[in-house]
Amino acid sequence: MELYLIRHAEAEPAAGDDHDAERPLTRKGRKRFKAAVKGFKRLGVRFDHLYHSPLLRAVQTAELITGRVDGVTVVSSGLNHAPDAALLAEITGDRVAVVGHEPWMSQLLAWLVLDDPSRSEKFHLNSGGVAWLTGDLVPGGMILGGLYDPTLFRKLL
Repeated sequence: MELYLIRHAEAEPAAGDDHDAERPLTRKGRKRFKAAVKGFKRLGVRFDHLYHSPLLRAVQTAELITGRVDGVTVVSSGLNHAPDAALLAEITGDRVAVVGHEPWMSQLLAWLVLDDPSRSEKFHLNSGGVAWLTGDLVPGGMILGGLYDPTLFRKLL
């Protein structure tokens, strides 16, 4: 499997209330991530499955990727909390994109590569950042091929 872990694009700051799930992308975040998706296109990257968190900022980021998806798009509540076995069981495909949030994306990355989600401090995804992994979707079964800041994909235009 090729797995692309993508942190949602830049979102509006938290307002300190209970509406975190409703925080949208900023105009700048949307514009920059659209450019990053053009970089995916330039590289010929397409996905057969796209999974994303139900939180608005992840939904909006996923919407920007859908043009690169040949198969299904799935809303997964497993992506708005710490990763677990149920999330891994849900993810299928050969080339898959997963859009979620920090700190959970870094925890998922550490779990898949190091078999230890507590070592997530070794990996940090900036807003719109991408981790590219290959291998078997089991704890410790994947190899990190790259950890990319979104500016790299924007420069490929």
